[in-house]
Amino acid sequence: MMNDTPYFTSADVCAQDLVRAYRLYHRMVRYPHILKQIRELFLAALCERNITCEESVRRDAAQQLKSSNAPPGEESLRDTMDALIDIYFARHFTWEEIENYINLARKQDAFNGLTRVLNSEGVTTKDIRESLKEFCSIPQGSLYISPDEAIGVRVALITRFISEQLPFVGVAKNHITIRDLDELMERIFWNPRRGGRIGGKSAGMFLAYKILLPVLSERDPELEKYVRIPESHYFSSGFLTDFLDSNNLFSFHSIKYKDRETIEEEYGKIAQTIEKAAFPPDVLMQFRGFLDKIGEYPLIIRSSSLLEDNLGYTFSGKYDSVFISNHGDMEVRLEEFTRALKQVLTSVFTPRAILYRRDHNLLDFDERMSVLVQKVVGRQFGNYFFPFAAGVAFSKNLFSWTPRIDKKDGMLRMVAGLGTRAVERVGPDYTRLVPLSHPLLRPEVEAEEIRKYSQKVVDVLDLENRTVKSIAAVDLFREVEHPDLFYAVSIDSEGHLSAPLFRHEEIDPGLASITFDNLLSKTPLAGLMKKALRMLEEAYGRPVEVEFAWDAGKLYILQCRAVPATSQAERIELPDGIPPDRVLFTCGFCLMGATVRNIEYVVYMNPKAYAELSTTEERLAAGRIVRRINRLLEGKVFGLFGPARWGTNDLTLGIKVGYEDINRTRILAEVAFEALGSTPEPSYGTHFFNDLVEANVVPLAIYPDRDGTVFREEFFLNCPNALDTLAPELDTLDGLARVVHVPSCTDGKYLQVYLSGQQGRGLGFFAYPDETF
Repeated sequence: MMNDTPYFTSADVCAQDLVRAYRLYHRMVRYPHILKQIRELFLAALCERNITCEESVRRDAAQQLKSSNAPPGEESLRDTMDALIDIYFARHFTWEEIENYINLARKQDAFNGLTRVLNSEGVTTKDIRESLKEFCSIPQGSLYISPDEAIGVRVALITRFISEQLPFVGVAKNHITIRDLDELMERIFWNPRRGGRIGGKSAGMFLAYKILLPVLSERDPELEKYVRIPESHYFSSGFLTDFLDSNNLFSFHSIKYKDRETIEEEYGKIAQTIEKAAFPPDVLMQFRGFLDKIGEYPLIIRSSSLLEDNLGYTFSGKYDSVFISNHGDMEVRLEEFTRALKQVLTSVFTPRAILYRRDHNLLDFDERMSVLVQKVVGRQFGNYFFPFAAGVAFSKNLFSWTPRIDKKDGMLRMVAGLGTRAVERVGPDYTRLVPLSHPLLRPEVEAEEIRKYSQKVVDVLDLENRTVKSIAAVDLFREVEHPDLFYAVSIDSEGHLSAPLFRHEEIDPGLASITFDNLLSKTPLAGLMKKALRMLEEAYGRPVEVEFAWDAGKLYILQCRAVPATSQAERIELPDGIPPDRVLFTCGFCLMGATVRNIEYVVYMNPKAYAELSTTEERLAAGRIVRRINRLLEGKVFGLFGPARWGTNDLTLGIKVGYEDINRTRILAEVAFEALGSTPEPSYGTHFFNDLVEANVVPLAIYPDRDGTVFREEFFLNCPNALDTLAPELDTLDGLARVVHVPSCTDGKYLQVYLSGQQGRGLGFFAYPDETF
């Protein structure tokens, strides 16, 4: 308790007290307009530490006045109280603490000014930046503005410069501080005529970084040591809006309301028009200044639209990102940079992007495109530039092929080189799928299987040819002496595959397979990702996916977004007792639990007939047939069956389709006959898989030749082809494409599909609509 007697008398004041109080006052008087606020903080701190309080100081001051025969009066009393507060505070607090309290008063004053600016009518970006800079120029110290006060300003700044999406703002306001926003503003480039925001992809990356490495709270030492984001610069949405305006391309904003056929027809003209259009001279000057500042270093120009990576919609792969080598003459670099910007802008008008927005009732939103420009993570080896490894990570692991795997620990989908092969379906190739609960566990056991399902091709940035190049891993590692190859490969020795034992041992790339066993067991990557994913999921309040790169012993966060709410976690039990003659197919591997009832049509793109197609044009035509059928059956419940892999870039493995070609089907089945040599790789984590999830399309894989699998191909081949009546003019490529009206071939029954993620099995059978199981 505080004493009721005066804290000290004038006799108690020693020379040291007066010297300290004098020095304290000299520090305070530099800010005369907030002297009162500083002393209020001093007094509150004295009271909090039980040294004294306002009432005691008042009594002390009155006693001092009385003992010195000073004239009474409120002004004299107040002056004496101020002097005593200074003396008490100087005596009991260190100089570091004193500076902290003075700076807190300064911050509160600057904060009030920032609040006024943010709430003023007609305030400009320049006004806000100046006020924000004034606040952040004050040393941070260890005393902060109250979170209850700060959160309103955080929200105002986030919504003005980052995103207005309320689900994002609801998370970001708890993690992105005012100082973080000042840091961000230093890297934003603004158009001279248009405002704008930095968009969803930029927002997600920045938020994830601040969740993992916060400014105002204690950081995890391990994350602080290893986690980074690439050097990033943000070009606000005003640049590409201004580009359209300055070239009189206003009409492009309304293309989204036209019918699908018109959108597809006009897209080519739009792309050509944008390619020929020019940025205004003052903007080109800004671009030159940026390129001069950043130097000759490979860049990736990433889409970051206002809707992208929203908590409800991810827009996976809908908009383009472009790698550029960024070396050589300035005019060459500028041309490369502006061409990449135009490509990103053009992707806003692609049919796949517009139809995606239409399917999700987002067409009326005034979508604008910002651009995130980053230095590419990696190192240069000769003409090639690439990171050691990259991929996508998930806080929930749906690909659990054994009960040993804990789904809550998440998973990685990882490749050597650029992460493009991890997020796109490219083949014939595979990624390394890593369950973070057991990082070295994999579905394959035998060395031959591990080799077969290992990555064979690596994507790199070819600096000389200014393009992304796919190169055989064995050729790359023969040409490049990568210092970390030890972490990437396992070596075949007389039929046994094992990771190298010693860092500097000689490795023959011809005997090596990419397994990442040493990376997962001898570096902190797996533990870091597990920890980071848990923190991000907790902050977002839902599962997340993160694009990442690993290079030179550092983990780079490239992108973070919440996983859309789906039926993936739904618990489904397969019905028992289905008569065998009613079963159309079974499958032994399921990523998710789902039911699709009363499928009226099944589409069969015959894998055997597809394999016999001899030309690229015929195989591209197969994709166009799928697109036409997707339109024909719009409004019907149908399933699509075809060769593995759907959506691949390799036409020898499957039919090349995009979101706009399959968004009306309810199931997408990959049928893999062993004789055709096709194997459906789990697509979980690719942009294609995200498309399926968001369109409520259920993916499944069927291996007809495996023991225990049922696949009645004769049903697809022998039933009448409904295309003869639905689209008699359609060229089905000699029966490659077949559409079966299920009730017409089953006495009124429909196809019922049940998939159980828990049981890891699926079943498709015929039943009447009102039957129960």
